[in-house]
Amino acid sequence: MPNLLIPGWVVPTIVAAVVVLLVIILVAVCVGAYNSFVKMRNTCEEAWATIDVYLKKRCDLIPNLVETVKGYAKHESGTLERVIAARNAAMSADAPKDKIAAENALTGTLRSLFAVAEAYPQLQANTNFLDLQNQLKQIETELANARKYYNATVRQINTKMQTFPSNLIAGMMKLKKFEYYEIEEEDRQNVKVQF
Repeated sequence: MPNLLIPGWVVPTIVAAVVVLLVIILVAVCVGAYNSFVKMRNTCEEAWATIDVYLKKRCDLIPNLVETVKGYAKHESGTLERVIAARNAAMSADAPKDKIAAENALTGTLRSLFAVAEAYPQLQANTNFLDLQNQLKQIETELANARKYYNATVRQINTKMQTFPSNLIAGMMKLKKFEYYEIEEEDRQNVKVQF
């Protein structure tokens, strides 16, 4: 039987190599998770910025819409004032939560504006009003798609922040749960149209 003596320096060298390899793997996982969170956070911020662009486009259309309606519906000044006030609140909101609430209020006042417009057949036939209304519908469609995309990116980053082991990296980065873009409860109800 051959003598298989292992020199005394081999075992500590192998252990040291395994420890170094484990440290390298751990560092690579941490760097990968960190970079992934940075990318996801930037994607969420980009998605929110896209929503913000569409909200600005919508707010820019509203004064033109109000002026067009004002020419036909002079005694509906209360509705027009509420639309302008809601628009101004939406334009001045900064935090995502505040902006979402202000935009939901603006959506409600726009519904009342279109309800007023339905009472005026001449207004319904006005090409300027129809063009503005079509532009608003297009923006609303684009805005709905942007909200869906934003919510998908929020779901992705929130899921990663809550799963192990990436939740450890999220904690070190002090990441907080992103909020979904949700509509208010009153907007979930069926619309009642009365004549």
